[in-house]
Amino acid sequence: MTDVIDDGGIASDIRARIGEAVRAKLDRNPMVSRIDAPGLEIYGRHNFLDAEECAALRAMIDSDAQPSTLFSGSANSDYRTSHSCNLNPRDVLVSRVSDRICALTGLPPDHGETLQGQRYALGQEYKAHCDFFPVTANYWPAMMKTGGQRSWTAMIYLSPVETGGETHFPHCEFMVPPVEGMILIWNNMKPDGAPNPLSLHAARPVEKGIKYVVTKWFRERRWTT
Repeated sequence: MTDVIDDGGIASDIRARIGEAVRAKLDRNPMVSRIDAPGLEIYGRHNFLDAEECAALRAMIDSDAQPSTLFSGSANSDYRTSHSCNLNPRDVLVSRVSDRICALTGLPPDHGETLQGQRYALGQEYKAHCDFFPVTANYWPAMMKTGGQRSWTAMIYLSPVETGGETHFPHCEFMVPPVEGMILIWNNMKPDGAPNPLSLHAARPVEKGIKYVVTKWFRERRWTT
C-alpha cells in the first residue's frame, strides 16, 4: 500500500472543519449510532432505505453493471472482482437517495460524487484499500483538479447476504455484516484532516448469496468531472 503523505496544512484544515461539522451532526441524530472503533469515526443507521427502494436500486445495478475498475493499474486483476456502475443522477430515486445522504451528513451535494452501485456474486470481493487518494499516486494531480481528497464515505447495503460479504476494517479489528437498508458512514480523515490509515477496509468474499451496495464519496471541495 502506498505510504500516506498529507498534502498541506490548508487542505488539512478544510478537511478537519468538514469532519467536525459532520461529526457534530451525526452525533446529534438519535437514529444514528457511532460504532466503537478507536481511531476511526464510523457511524451506522438501520432502515435508511426501505425494501422497495433497495429492490429498485438492485435492478438498476443489474441493468448496467460492468467489471469494476481501479484508479491504479498496479493491483492484481483479482484485487477487485465485483461489478459496478455509476447510477443516473437524474433518476428520481437516485437523486432522492443522494439528497437524503447529504441531509443526514450535512455534506454539500456538489461535493458528492455520482452514486455508484456495486454487485458481488459468489466469491467476489474487494481487497483491503482506502478510499482516500495517496498523494504520491500518479492520478493525484487529476484528483486535485476535480475536487481534491475524498473526505467521507457513505455506503448503503441493498441486500442481505447469507454468508460472507462483510465490510472488514482490519486495523480496527471489526467487521460489519450486510443488512438491507442500512447505511454505513465513515471519515477517511483523522480529526486533524490528515488521511487516516485506519480507514483501510475490504469487502470480504461472498460465500453464499449476492451482495449489492451503493456508495457515495464526498470530496473536500466541489466535485467536477
